[in-house]
Parts: sequence; structure tokens; C-alpha cells
Amino acid sequence: MAIKPLFDKVVIKAIETNEKTASGIVLPGAAKEKPQLAKVLAVGPGGNVDGVEVKMQVKVGDTVLYSKYAGSEFKIDGEEVVIVRQADILAIVE
Repeated sequence: MAIKPLFDKVVIKAIETNEKTASGIVLPGAAKEKPQLAKVLAVGPGGNVDGVEVKMQVKVGDTVLYSKYAGSEFKIDGEEVVIVRQADILAIVE
């Protein structure tokens, strides 16, 4: 299924973190922090949002750092994705 976000929305997929600490301790699922690094899957067109012209800064394929509790989570075709506003993306990781 193809997703086409509207306005300043961005569809991202979290990049899973290690299940072990640096010292080799295996972390159970409940102890892991929510990932904040993600891959951009789809980008909205931008445009006029709340009376302000928004130019999209991210593109499909970018790796981004986003706010910890930002966006709405969805399961699409068995994959968990998050839809966030561009303002919730903190940085592009190069």
C-alpha cells in the first residue's frame, strides 16, 4: 500500500536500536527506549499550514532524528510506521 502524506506530514519508520548494552547485557523489550532515529518513507508536499508557508526540508530516504513522543503510530502492511509533522523532526543524520 502506498502512503501519500498531506501538507507538512512525513511518514517515517523507526530504525531499531541494539538489544544489548555496550557491556553485553541483553535488554528485554520493556527496558528498551523508544527509538528516535528513523528512515523517511514518504513526504507531504508542504504548502500553506496554519497560515504559514511550509517548505519541506526532508526527502524520501533521509535518516532523521525525531522527538521522542512525536507523531501517530500506524501498522501498514505489517510494518509499524509513524506519521509526524516536519516540525517534530529535529535533524537529518548524514
